[in-house]
Amino acid sequence: MTIVDGLLGPAELPELAIAPAELRRGRELAVTRDHTVDLADAVITRVERFARERDRPAVRDDRRRLGYAELALEARRLATLMERAGVTPGTVVAVGGERGTTVVAAFLATELLGALYLPADGNWPARRVADVLGQAGAVLLLNTDPEAAAPSLVEGAREAGVRIVRAAESVSCEPWQGPARLESPDQPRYVLFTSGSTGRPKGAVVEHQGMLNHLYAKVVDLGITERDVVAQTAPLGFDISIWQMLCPLVVGGEVAVVGDATAHDSVAFARLIYEQGVTVVELVPTMVRLLLDDLAAVPAAARLEGLRWMLATGEELPTEVARRWLQETPQAGLVNAYGPTECSDDVTHHTVLPEDLTLLRLPIGAPVVNTQLYVLRREDDGWHACGPGENGELFVGGVCVGRGYVGDHDRTREAFFRDPFRDTPTGRLYRTGDAVTVLPQGALQYLGRVDRQVKIAGVRMELGEIEAVLQRHPAVGAVAVVVHDFARGR
Repeated sequence: MTIVDGLLGPAELPELAIAPAELRRGRELAVTRDHTVDLADAVITRVERFARERDRPAVRDDRRRLGYAELALEARRLATLMERAGVTPGTVVAVGGERGTTVVAAFLATELLGALYLPADGNWPARRVADVLGQAGAVLLLNTDPEAAAPSLVEGAREAGVRIVRAAESVSCEPWQGPARLESPDQPRYVLFTSGSTGRPKGAVVEHQGMLNHLYAKVVDLGITERDVVAQTAPLGFDISIWQMLCPLVVGGEVAVVGDATAHDSVAFARLIYEQGVTVVELVPTMVRLLLDDLAAVPAAARLEGLRWMLATGEELPTEVARRWLQETPQAGLVNAYGPTECSDDVTHHTVLPEDLTLLRLPIGAPVVNTQLYVLRREDDGWHACGPGENGELFVGGVCVGRGYVGDHDRTREAFFRDPFRDTPTGRLYRTGDAVTVLPQGALQYLGRVDRQVKIAGVRMELGEIEAVLQRHPAVGAVAVVVHDFARGR
């Protein structure tokens, strides 16, 4: 059975309780943005096209640097290795180890086989690894490290009964033949696990068209070209890592994979940006603040000299951090981005301007391409559409909306609905659980959560999940988890 067999179709999702008059208002008040994008292509197809046209650097880490032809060859050898290990279209491949060039090639290999990519973080405890691999029905754990994978990955994979294969074995494989197995744009492409209120993580499944649309959203809004170098800094379990390692490849640019040691050392990271010509970076605001704090220790010539864009996402961007960025690094624009994993990552972008700095809360902006945003307010008789200046809950429609949660119909039906507003390629509407207000100019402003989900250093956490895990201990009778911001004294 493939992962598709366990997912709900649009017709199986609940209807949104909204009156016809409010439905019309919702269409009129929606914040939308349409844009023509070819969503029937595969990233590996573009990689091989660039390799044929004019080979150039594609991806580097602290061990090696691959051109487009070398990257494509490695992907095809890995595809052969995976196929021999039982990977077929629609099955799930867990990829574990340190982020690096091999991970990028492994993702492209899953594209070739029509399989789904599932990142497995080596920092997870073995029990979580086993749970994630088991829920997703992974048929294989590909160890991408030159040496042995993290012990927790190996232990978790064995506990889940998942076969472990080392990527290094692919050097003796013949390249896999044939085009990428992309049957349709709505084909599931990857699954990422996020925090769940029941004590178990939930696996959000993203379609190929949603992933590719997000890559092109970055290309369109940031003007990314073959001259750009994008830093991959996010842990593999974060949705940010997907665009960081793939977006440059659709336009002929380069990916600079940054290891944990450098990513967590602001001075070393600033030097890497300068030395490797990095032009685009995305970090959580906490890391942006630390980077600004430490820039004084970096020689003037190496202070993010060639950087064009800094994107902040994953948690609320404080106005004070934005003010410091505009003052101290005027050569690089600052984008406040927002988006849930369930909707292929960022669904809004906002370029921060000096006039925004008078606001207590920065706008999260307008939708990315082929995305529709609806702000609705729940009342006794159902949902009502909100206009400028009104507060409500954010719903997302369009190409970006994913398939739901793997193996969990109940939680899928709680967050995903049939889209009543527009006939979209996915037919789905996602309820974010985020409260927003519509600003007069059409942009959105984030107000907070409507439930108990929090963000800590960019990591999405359900307080209920932490409580559920603590409650399992026999010595714990009752538990309540709250967040205390020691930095702000509350």
